[in-house]
Formats: sequence, structure tokens, C-alpha cells
Amino acid sequence: MMQAIASRLSECGLTMHPEKSKIVYCKDSNRTQPYPHVHFTFLGFTFRPRKAISNTRRIFTSFLPGVSADALKKMRAAVRGWRLNRQTHVALAALAKLYNPIMFGWWNYYGAFYPTAMLNLLHAYRPGARTMGQTKV
Repeated sequence: MMQAIASRLSECGLTMHPEKSKIVYCKDSNRTQPYPHVHFTFLGFTFRPRKAISNTRRIFTSFLPGVSADALKKMRAAVRGWRLNRQTHVALAALAKLYNPIMFGWWNYYGAFYPTAMLNLLHAYRPGARTMGQTKV
């Protein structure tokens, strides 16, 4: 199978990395067999089995993309780097004008498919914003 994929990619002028390339089993409620590789990361998203809710409000497992752990780690590091709790000399409106476009950009990109995976980032943002808001009042 890998040889067929590699030959097709070479026809298009592309190459396949031999160590990074693998076949992934898209495990969900309908495909429940055990397989060693059931997730992969691509463009900051981790595709893996996740909880989903049907139109009839039934919970099931689906193979969905969500923000990757590495992308969340980088975003949390950026928020910590802003040092919101130290910016007491700046008005809240100015801070919102400065940082909201960044947060909205992250949310629009990474939160498009599985927004609940982004909640971890909001937990990193809230303590600094809360402390900041308490000192401004």
C-alpha cells in the first residue's frame, strides 16, 4: 500500500518521508478494530477519535480534527509571554485591542472543527486577565 502511494506521489512530483509516513486507522463508532496508529498531526491539528453528538442528541465517537497539543503549548507560551498581570499601566481597552485579534485568529483557525479542544487555552488566558481586571477596577 505504501509503495502504491509513494509511486502516485512521485508521478505528481512529490515525495513521501519514509519515517513520518504511516497508514492511520480512522477509528470511530462504526470502525472499532484495534490498530497501532489511530491518530496523526497535520498543520497544527491532531486527527483522532473524539466524542461527537448526533442530530438526535446521541453521543458517538467520530474521527475529527482538533488543535494539537504542540499548537496549544505554543499558544499558552505566547499568552504567558504577554505577562498580562504585569501590564497594570495599560488600560483594559488597549490590552483588548492589542491581544483580541491574536486570540480571535487562533480561535477561528484552530476552533473551526472541534472548538472544545481550544478551551484549554482559555484557562491559560483567564487568570492573567482576571488579575488584570481586578487591579483596574
